[in-house]
Amino acid sequence: METKCCFKIESKRIGKATLFQGGHVEMGESFVDAVIHEMKEETGLDIKNPRLAGVKQFPVRDGKYENGRYIVFLFKTNEFTGDIISSDEGKMEWVEISKMSELETVDDLEELLEVINNPELTEFQYLVEGDNWMVSVK
Repeated sequence: METKCCFKIESKRIGKATLFQGGHVEMGESFVDAVIHEMKEETGLDIKNPRLAGVKQFPVRDGKYENGRYIVFLFKTNEFTGDIISSDEGKMEWVEISKMSELETVDDLEELLEVINNPELTEFQYLVEGDNWMVSVK
């Protein structure tokens, strides 16, 4: 059986398909609890045992790290119950991994999936030189 991902097909915020659901961690909330509640809110799925699979980082604005940076924790799980639902965030669908190339996705999706699925990798970072943004995967 082929692996499928719960995929945000029509992201209202980005305008393209994205794989990742996300949100903010509430005061006093653990990262794991935040992942569980965001997945429920955005997909309708009750997930269990999400595992940290990597980290993504990029400058907050203007490509300047002195302005701060966003740190995104990448989790994955294959333990869930429920049926996916669409939300205010966008339309959700199950998509087979082999068919993801048929979707108009965000530019960095392939590299992010590589970090998430390769146990030898842990970090996705945008390196910025002037107006040029480059991806570094380690």
